[in-house]
Amino acid sequence: MRAGQADDRDVAPQFVLPLVVRMERDAPPARTDALETSARAVLTFLADERATGDGEWARARRDWEDARIRKVVRRARGAEWRRAEKLPGITVTGREAEVRVYPPVPLDGWPKDLARLQVSGTELEDRDTPQAPAPASPVLWLNPGLEMSAGKTMAQTGHAAQLAWWELPEPARAAWREAGFALSVRTAEADRWAGLVDSGLPVVRDAGFTEIAPGSCTVVTDHPALRPRAPRATAR
Repeated sequence: MRAGQADDRDVAPQFVLPLVVRMERDAPPARTDALETSARAVLTFLADERATGDGEWARARRDWEDARIRKVVRRARGAEWRRAEKLPGITVTGREAEVRVYPPVPLDGWPKDLARLQVSGTELEDRDTPQAPAPASPVLWLNPGLEMSAGKTMAQTGHAAQLAWWELPEPARAAWREAGFALSVRTAEADRWAGLVDSGLPVVRDAGFTEIAPGSCTVVTDHPALRPRAPRATAR
């Protein structure tokens, strides 16, 4: 990061990438499924032609990326979800989870049908222990020493996926896109976390706006195409 860059980003108009997770009262998604679907939703937005070049969402994306890269996850069910689906965006589905991502909006300029949705209370649980990730699949490793709500963690996994997307060469991006942005989210073992943070792989360091202290390392993105740049990271 260039000297002064962080200050420049703070001075710029602030935008946020809205994500909405569907949480029906009688059928909430599993936590890991929601985390993975949120990450894939962010990648799907970044790769969408409407968000690149001269696309209709490209200006909003540039404004968002010129400032702090904020993401906020809200929850919806029933009529709330149906209203949210009518706004321009992309719905990404997992095994059970549904997450809709929207073009960035000003920090204080959310559409009313999204602004009224709740942020707090986004709590989810895994009903079964997640299986070990496939060896060739990208893995987003969560910090085992932090406790975050499901909504906060969904924002973090989305940012982790975005950091990898920025660093990947175009052929690797294309291959990931063709694979449907396959990835896994898992909690790292405590004795491996420090090595992952120091490995050279993309690391999310939270700005500290909510829940956790500024500078906390929340997620490390282990993408196979980035591993040669990080020889100390062990193979999965």
